[in-house]
Amino acid sequence: MSKSLTLFSAALLLTNALPVLAASTVDLTVKGLITPSACTPNLPGAVDFGKISAKDLNLDSQTPLPTQTVQLSVSCEASTLFAIKPFDNRAGSSTRPASFGLGLINETEKLGRYFLTMRNPVADKPSTLLVSYTEGRWTWLAEDDTVEPNYLIALGGLDETIGWQPHPLQDMSVEIVLNTAIAPANTLTLTNEVALDGSATFEVKYL
Repeated sequence: MSKSLTLFSAALLLTNALPVLAASTVDLTVKGLITPSACTPNLPGAVDFGKISAKDLNLDSQTPLPTQTVQLSVSCEASTLFAIKPFDNRAGSSTRPASFGLGLINETEKLGRYFLTMRNPVADKPSTLLVSYTEGRWTWLAEDDTVEPNYLIALGGLDETIGWQPHPLQDMSVEIVLNTAIAPANTLTLTNEVALDGSATFEVKYL
């Protein structure tokens, strides 16, 4: 869940000029939005690949792991306009751009990456997966399009006058597909057991 408060401050200009008739006050505007209904996301806690032998890793190329699928659902108290925003809690550790990281070895060696895609959306209103790359602008998200960290994902439809727009929904679910790969073995120190340490947070953003 997400509740945001935006704080705008004004700049105060001080000069050494002689006194003149000027405003001696400055305004502070505090804005926010209290939504009448709350939404709760639900997602299985972990994807576990088990033990992987270091000798089974490719020496000079990435080693792909089996594709995994998890179900993300969101339930709201009433129809609500919202989006999902994924955050990479291991930012800076991915071996590829536009993907999520698996953590670091010795604080410098990037362990690998995983791409996210989404498919099979289900909602209380017929909807299509949408993505927003820049705030306020939405477009259709294909099933093979990568969902990058910090993108906004929503379910919605096409309005002939204003284009793609999210729908207010009460319940929705979508499959999240993880495409994971470990970095080449010759870039990693593998003298001890190393844990895959990927972590992402999916936040409900009220629109």
